[in-house]
Amino acid sequence: MRAGAADPGLFGPDSVTWQMHADPMMWVAGVRALYLQALHPRAVRGVMQNSDFRRDAWGRLMRTASFVGTTTYGTTEAAEKAGARVRKIHSMLSATDPDTGERYGVDEPGLLLWVHCAEIDSYLHVARRSGFRLTEAQADRYIAEHRTSARLVGLDPDEVPSSQSEVREYFEKVRPELAAGPEARVVDDFLQRPPTQALLVPAREALWRRVANLAYAALPPYAHDLYGRPAPAPAVVTRRLRATGTALRCVPARVRWQLPPKHILRAMARLGPDARPAPYKVGRWVAILD
Repeated sequence: MRAGAADPGLFGPDSVTWQMHADPMMWVAGVRALYLQALHPRAVRGVMQNSDFRRDAWGRLMRTASFVGTTTYGTTEAAEKAGARVRKIHSMLSATDPDTGERYGVDEPGLLLWVHCAEIDSYLHVARRSGFRLTEAQADRYIAEHRTSARLVGLDPDEVPSSQSEVREYFEKVRPELAAGPEARVVDDFLQRPPTQALLVPAREALWRRVANLAYAALPPYAHDLYGRPAPAPAVVTRRLRATGTALRCVPARVRWQLPPKHILRAMARLGPDARPAPYKVGRWVAILD
């Protein structure tokens, strides 16, 4: 099937999102996003009071990955349906502030915006810092593209940052609201020591702990201060991110993409082989711009 004969979805192969979300470092970025999102007490409280995070954290992580995969590589209809499901679920959930007794919906625009910005900032930060080459204009384009994903979860796209400078301004504005409260400590403890079978504990210590520590180290300095746990020097973190990115990108993409739910393979089957995401395509755009 020719690429132009099928629905490319909300982003399509010509988007920065299409190329970058296929990068294996997105898993490290996702963990960084969890660390960052947990620092907003109202947002993380909404998660903790409406789910058993300790028991279903893996399920939550996989559902988030599936949502991102569907909205990036799925058809327009599939992406819109995924967004509608998220909005419906959020509309039925609320949380209570233990200090004031205030009851509030988890779909408050301010909370949705925090989750969105923490996620998009983490994806972009980890990808670029680990060696995924983007120009400043392409990084801005990536953020602007995700006004679409913000709309899917119920935000007004016009109220969502559309460039790196606007994201920085947003984080400066929201920082006084951030704190490492009890719920953030639960998230931190889980990410450091996720429950697993006894036989898998050595693998957790050897592999997962490294991923979690790398994601934590990639957080902004103010996040380290809030959690109260130091991180290596920035230059050391960058070297580790680049080494990890280089190693993961050596795994053939076709092997990585076999992991369920196979969004990328399904998109290529729908649109044709030219839709294959690859870093060299972004690099080619860089060369043209340069």
